[in-house]
Amino acid sequence: MAGHFEERSGVIPCQTAWGSWYQTIEEVFIEVGVAPGTSAKEITCSIRSKHIELRVRDQQIFKGELFGPTVGEEATWTLEDRKLIRIVLMKSNREAGNCWRSLLEGEYAADPWVQDQMQRKLTLERFQRENPGFDFSGAEISGNFHGGGPDFSSLQK
Repeated sequence: MAGHFEERSGVIPCQTAWGSWYQTIEEVFIEVGVAPGTSAKEITCSIRSKHIELRVRDQQIFKGELFGPTVGEEATWTLEDRKLIRIVLMKSNREAGNCWRSLLEGEYAADPWVQDQMQRKLTLERFQRENPGFDFSGAEISGNFHGGGPDFSSLQK
């Protein structure tokens, strides 16, 4: 199969004043646009399992409790082309039903349409993992997909 599921199916971003965030079953990605020429020394990024803070040139970009728990030791941030900060958080709960509604508790929430699209995408990602021989990247989903979709694990194969 050519390419990873995310590469074939795209992402569903939640836009914010500082950039955007999006998610997969396993990870949350945060992209923050910064002034061209920004150096890594000008960035302070603190990530713990339930808390995050990002500062650039002593200006706070965001700070608060994450919507869900993460594996703090597995979080990374990079500065790309001296103009984009990319933060990757590994979710502790890696189930399709664990669709974050916002990045932080009470802040940067996805609007209802974006939230719906995120949940559909996570459900399709779950189906892709359960059925690796099939390509779900262009599939449409309807019906019961909230909470990760129907559970077929009790059915006999």
